[in-house]
Amino acid sequence: MVMESETPAERWLPTDRLRVAAGAAVRSLADLVLPPQCLACGRLVAGDGGVCPTCWSGLRLIERPYCEKLGTPFAYHLGEGAVSAEAIADPPPFERCRAVAAFDDVAKNLVHGLKYRDRLDLTASMAGWMARAGADLLADADVIVPVPLHPRRLWWRRFNQSASLAGSVAETAGKPLATTALLRIRPTPQQVGLSASERDRNVRGAFKVPENQRPTVAGRRVLVVDDVYTTGATVKAATRALLRAGAAAVDVLVFARVVRSAG
Repeated sequence: MVMESETPAERWLPTDRLRVAAGAAVRSLADLVLPPQCLACGRLVAGDGGVCPTCWSGLRLIERPYCEKLGTPFAYHLGEGAVSAEAIADPPPFERCRAVAAFDDVAKNLVHGLKYRDRLDLTASMAGWMARAGADLLADADVIVPVPLHPRRLWWRRFNQSASLAGSVAETAGKPLATTALLRIRPTPQQVGLSASERDRNVRGAFKVPENQRPTVAGRRVLVVDDVYTTGATVKAATRALLRAGAAAVDVLVFARVVRSAG
């Protein structure tokens, strides 16, 4: 159970905190020798934690107007509280989703750098953008929960990028973080290359809130943090597990999401 006297930093996994701290120390040492570089492409930039003008222009930030449910951008303003046809036809179990950017080349490079190339130096900047994009969700959140990896995948990858982002978002927003409130109880094949229906079947029943963690989420508004929203199968499965455990409502915050149209 999450103790109210703890700070978000104390609930961040120690291994994640050590990795980020080590990354910061290495960057400080490198800055003595090398000038700041673009987070996405490595070009020289004016200051740490920034992107060059070329990459910035290629980062498709998701700003209003967008679907209030799914956070997908609209081509034009449809009125307060407007939702997309997709959200009406297939309502998600979560209340709201927000993302920093469309999952295009620049955003993909940042996500893959963190996820596959151990670029933990990207965490603070990416989480800062997420805190801005999800300010309305963070204002309402009672607790932040990252999408977990199965222990087997965590051992192979060595860290959970979603937990790293969630920890930094929680520190930025001053919100409690519960890294063990949600478990991935079934190992699932990677989602890459699967259709929407295959993704849904792949993660169905993959998550569970342990009995001793139910008080952490019961009656609370939970903010689920992940790196990418593709079809939403993973965060939907995570949301259903949290709702079964008694969560009052669930919102979702990601760094990037696939945008199929801006209709």
